[in-house]
Amino acid sequence: MLDSNQKVAVYMEDHIDSDYGKMGMGVVRYLKNPIVGVIDKTHAGKSINDFMDISREVPIIESIEKALELKAEVLILGIAPSGGRIPEHWNPIIEQALNAGLSIVNGLHDLLQSKWQSKLRRDNSQWIWDVRVPQFTPSIAEGKAASLPNKRVLFIGTDMAVGKMTSGLELYSDLLKKKVNVSFLATGQIGITIMGKGIPLDAFKLDHACGAVEHLVMEEANKDILIIEGQGSLLHPGSSATLPLMRGSCPTHMVLCIRADKMTLRSPEHIAIPDINEFIALNEALATVVGTYPQAKVVAICANTSRLSEMEAKAFVRTLSDKTGIEVTDPVRFGVSGISEVLLSS
Repeated sequence: MLDSNQKVAVYMEDHIDSDYGKMGMGVVRYLKNPIVGVIDKTHAGKSINDFMDISREVPIIESIEKALELKAEVLILGIAPSGGRIPEHWNPIIEQALNAGLSIVNGLHDLLQSKWQSKLRRDNSQWIWDVRVPQFTPSIAEGKAASLPNKRVLFIGTDMAVGKMTSGLELYSDLLKKKVNVSFLATGQIGITIMGKGIPLDAFKLDHACGAVEHLVMEEANKDILIIEGQGSLLHPGSSATLPLMRGSCPTHMVLCIRADKMTLRSPEHIAIPDINEFIALNEALATVVGTYPQAKVVAICANTSRLSEMEAKAFVRTLSDKTGIEVTDPVRFGVSGISEVLLSS
């Protein structure tokens, strides 16, 4: 529904510098639409560039009214909290935006279409896109992807919100520049919003999840490399996403994403991250199942080193590469050309 020429405002009140702001930050970094501003009255007057390293300038503004002055046409709800609930105090903002004629992109589990349909203009110029609504009922997966001759790169993680989507999009962009026949398969609300298509994996019934991933992969079977956006983690007690991604995509390669500053999960913190080589071996064993599926190897690690100094980050990358024997990088700080070369040469 989102036309690439439409001007966008991103609502991130109280979440610009929180882990729940990843929806907004992902949109600001990768969405091709013109972005008139990020709404957060606490930081109004600053730039989003004060919080993230991106090439374009995006101002932080104080209100919906200011977004309208700047000719915004679409409001994107820019948070991704645990459980995907819309904060109660955002409802007046949503109503204000709709009354002002803005369309809305909603990536949360709480759906807006049924609740606010009566507020939309009758000429179809205004819309609500509930991104987390499955668009089809898939068949039960049959392991079809295992027979494909292409390379299927699944991004996995030690935790939620460790940079799986960011790392995947950085690799996708690098491979495109190298003229590779590649696709990025979005499996979450941010990736779908950016790419304009994909599957909201966590909105499918568990029995259908593997089939949804398989459907996505088979639709892009003509591509030489498929970048499959990761979700969740085998370590997290609240996550069930990794296995459907493995079974549906039958990956040939995996990239592990981690937070360099974390030795435990972000929440719950009592769960420790195990030895990295042991965790790699676990993921490889589950993906491959003693040869039943393609022999998927973790070929690289993407480390989010944003909480470290550049000197500390370089030392961390070097040490981890020595420990694991594979390519390690921070995709935002240091790029992903090394991972591209590993894939192209394998």
